[in-house]
Amino acid sequence: MVILVSGRGSNLQALINAIRDGKLPAEILAVISNEPGAPAVARARTAGIPVHVIDHRDYPSREEFDHALMQQIDAYQPRLVTLAGFMRILSDAFIGHYHERLMNIHPSLLPAFPGLNTHARALAGGAKFHGASVHFVTHEVDGGPVIIQASVPVLPDDTPEILAERVLAEEHRIYPLAIEWFLNNRLSVDQGRVLLDGQRRPEQGLIEEDISLNKPETR
Repeated sequence: MVILVSGRGSNLQALINAIRDGKLPAEILAVISNEPGAPAVARARTAGIPVHVIDHRDYPSREEFDHALMQQIDAYQPRLVTLAGFMRILSDAFIGHYHERLMNIHPSLLPAFPGLNTHARALAGGAKFHGASVHFVTHEVDGGPVIIQASVPVLPDDTPEILAERVLAEEHRIYPLAIEWFLNNRLSVDQGRVLLDGQRRPEQGLIEEDISLNKPETR
């Protein structure tokens, strides 16, 4: 796989660790970042992974940046492209090019709280449960078919930072699992729903009660 990054790279490091520890039978062919100074770049170089920096500021349009990105990715011919904190909205051409082999991890229980600032929004909305979702990327931002989710309780003394750390631990657990399923040809998409071994499955760690409780409190 090729991994796209923009930030500190904690999910990248989790994948590196999972491969190193024999828990994820995969190979990271390259890491590509749009941010030259991203800590994720240093993590990849420390791990001996080829790194490419393609600064989006060097391109006059989103489409031209995405074209350059596609060219670099395709040079490695990966089976899977994974987003690990890649903070760019991708063009339709890019998403279509990697249809059903472009994967992202998002820090919320989608479809709740797509976009940014998910932890603060979960707290402000009175959510009882929060979590993370791995999904295939489609033209709708954070709206693609969900592969796996994991939930955590929202506690009375939580701040966005504390909640984020609890969610991050689940991100590090479920992203390698979703990638392993993909690389072992266990995933398929039927009518917008992800199947594992041809069967629908409940999202990991998520129960129906979580959904019903994940609503703003009335006062």
